[in-house]
Amino acid sequence: MIYELYERMSAHPYMLLNISDILATFGTFMAVLIAIEIFINIVSYLREDVIHIKIMLSTAFMAVARKVIVLDYKETGADYVYATAALMLALSVAYWLAVVRNPSKAQHGEL
Repeated sequence: MIYELYERMSAHPYMLLNISDILATFGTFMAVLIAIEIFINIVSYLREDVIHIKIMLSTAFMAVARKVIVLDYKETGADYVYATAALMLALSVAYWLAVVRNPSKAQHGEL
């Protein structure tokens, strides 16, 4: 991420970032956060031998949200945008069913 930011700021005009540079840097930062969450998922599974639905759904939600944030809507077709919206809706419903509706089971990893 730091390398990406350095590359963007060292290009002419120096020390100036436009919107696409900021979005690219933010997308890189979000990718690092997603990688950390995936690492946490793997470590928690290896320690407890249980898949934590709350962590898995939040990681998936963050990955799709990153895609929505960095998506270039000028070059993307409407069918891709609708499919991404349907995926966000499905993840939201799954999170609501697994975590909000059954908080005690989700907390203990029983789902």
